[in-house]
Amino acid sequence: MESVQAIKQRFEIIGNDPRLNRAIEKAIQVAPTDISVLVTGESGVGKESIPKIIHALSHRKHGKYIAVNCGAIPEGTIDSELFGHEKGAFTGATGAREGYFEVADGGTIFLDEVGELPLTTQVRLLRVLENGEFIKVGSSQTQKTNVRIVAATNVQMFDAIEKGKFREDLYYRLSTVEITLPPLRDRKEDIHLLFRKFSSDFAHKYKMPPIKLEDDAVQVLQRYRWGGNIRQLRNVAEQVSVLETDRNISAFTLNSYLPEGGSNLPAVVGAKKQDSDFSNEREILYKILFDMRGDINDLKKLTMELMQNGNSSKVQETNKGLIQRIYGGQEENRREYEQLPGGPVYNNAPARHAEPVVEHHHEEEEDDENNYLYTEAVEEEETLRLDEKEIELIKKALERNKGKRKAAADELGISERTLYRKIKQYNL
Repeated sequence: MESVQAIKQRFEIIGNDPRLNRAIEKAIQVAPTDISVLVTGESGVGKESIPKIIHALSHRKHGKYIAVNCGAIPEGTIDSELFGHEKGAFTGATGAREGYFEVADGGTIFLDEVGELPLTTQVRLLRVLENGEFIKVGSSQTQKTNVRIVAATNVQMFDAIEKGKFREDLYYRLSTVEITLPPLRDRKEDIHLLFRKFSSDFAHKYKMPPIKLEDDAVQVLQRYRWGGNIRQLRNVAEQVSVLETDRNISAFTLNSYLPEGGSNLPAVVGAKKQDSDFSNEREILYKILFDMRGDINDLKKLTMELMQNGNSSKVQETNKGLIQRIYGGQEENRREYEQLPGGPVYNNAPARHAEPVVEHHHEEEEDDENNYLYTEAVEEEETLRLDEKEIELIKKALERNKGKRKAAADELGISERTLYRKIKQYNL
């Protein structure tokens, strides 16, 4: 029996994660038998390597090995592809055809994405697993086949069973032994090893010097979520290898190749995505700014109403902290407030003497003047720009954290990549 290390070298499997090693060990142990195997794991984790190992180490290694992507075959033709058909079985069937189970007799069939099989095909497959029998489409004659079935899926099988999309009896037939491959984000120590291997391969393929990641770029690589797993990592390595002239890759450069929303935050794998009006961090930030703007408008209206209709000095004294918080941060708002009766009550500015009040015999004129003041204040508030608020928040966060971008991003509640992009966008 070959060792795990020897199998890795033979099949070019890279990584030292204990769960990966355990999956390979199980494949080695089950290979000499004819037990059906179900390989589970997310898309892109390399599930196709396990059936190759099982076939190569089995007594069927000199027989045929056929890999079938069940999700890529249309529902109307999958029975014909797997089990064959007779001449005239359906429109276009101009001759008899052997299916994969007939061709692979004595060998191994790998059914990838088996969770995508139609229910009618699942019934046919169950019969093959139980007694090795199948019937061609359009035929009434039972045929025998001796194949080893290894299946793989990225579907949560128990959820599919509960929804009636997959037969429970077929699941237990397929999963006599279940081998699970871990996602790439759970193999942090293997990520850089895989990236280096891909970079070396592409450097040789495109006749270019290999790229090298700086320390901060390695950390970005390990923190990223890698929703597409090894397939996505390989894709990024190829892009960077081809497009970058500087072969030393920094974190900033690497971030530009990573889609947003991939930071390694806690998530339930396979859970249904919840609908949301805000699909990214920028929209969430805008929502916060809109809420802040609404609050400020409400407070301004309340303050001005109290100052116009009540005892100005008393209102100012009572609401000193509130008024200072609203008007103290912006120069234009400060000037606006200084024009109100009673003058400012913040920043230790000298209070102005109120002009003599002239009684108006027409209340409508007084109302018009008050409405003008009110309308002017609201219109001035409406001119506030969201990007200016955003720049102000980013500058304050960077100052508070002494220029440390990661700490500033944490305080703002956004990813470090988003902060990099904002800094570049606003030339901060």
